[in-house]
Amino acid sequence: MAGPTLRPRAGSSAKALLLTVLGELVLPQDGAAWTATLVAALGRLDVEEKNARQAIARQADDGLLAGVRDGRRVRWHLTDAGRELLTVGTERIYAFSGPGGEAWESRWLVVLCPVPEEQRAKRHHVRSRLGFAGFGFLSAGVAISPHLEREAFANAVLEELGLVDGAAVLRAEAGTLVSDIALLHRAWDLDALADRYRRFVDAVEALDPRDDAARFAALVTLVHEWRRFPFVDPEIPDALLPPDWPGHRAKVLFDERHACWSPAAVAWFAERERASRG
Repeated sequence: MAGPTLRPRAGSSAKALLLTVLGELVLPQDGAAWTATLVAALGRLDVEEKNARQAIARQADDGLLAGVRDGRRVRWHLTDAGRELLTVGTERIYAFSGPGGEAWESRWLVVLCPVPEEQRAKRHHVRSRLGFAGFGFLSAGVAISPHLEREAFANAVLEELGLVDGAAVLRAEAGTLVSDIALLHRAWDLDALADRYRRFVDAVEALDPRDDAARFAALVTLVHEWRRFPFVDPEIPDALLPPDWPGHRAKVLFDERHACWSPAAVAWFAERERASRG
């Protein structure tokens, strides 16, 4: 197949790929799979058998899988912790609407949180927790979001970290000094995000899987790459984005290809399960 391919980026581990397989193919079924099935699935994703078995063992060490022996074979079951992790992750992926959404009220949610020097260890926690929820940072102690409904989350983070004293959460409009667009570019690297979306689109459009095995590999790598966007895209309203924003095309393409490839991928995985069961 000519052109770019949608494969996990350099550094993506077999363990991370296995997590995608578990969330996409194992969780929706009965939450269990044979070793041979998981090894075969990772093999379709260019993971060698040794590395595949190590990935399974590492997920078990992390408490996400539990093995039950059946003669010489092992059937791996998602633990309660594994189900919870994958359920939350799956909901985040498929609830992510990408850019756009409802009309914007031209108001920002602003979190003012100067962390005292004696509590500077909490600075990273504030930044990572708010960043996870799509907040951008104008400075170390000032975070913003175009989504007013995330106020409760911001309040909960400040309360959990014991930073309410000295903090404030405001609803504000931009004045004449700095425009909304300028604030947007100060808080987020939109150029980098746009490039990521363009690379995703180019890679997906180059894929042309012709059989069930190829569609399985295409589906897993599609989800594996898309799963990063809910954590790096703050779901910026259309009013703040250029009309040719590549995130729109990326979202449409993800939904179309996922719907197209999923039935064949599920069928291929189910066949591997039947073969592994003997």
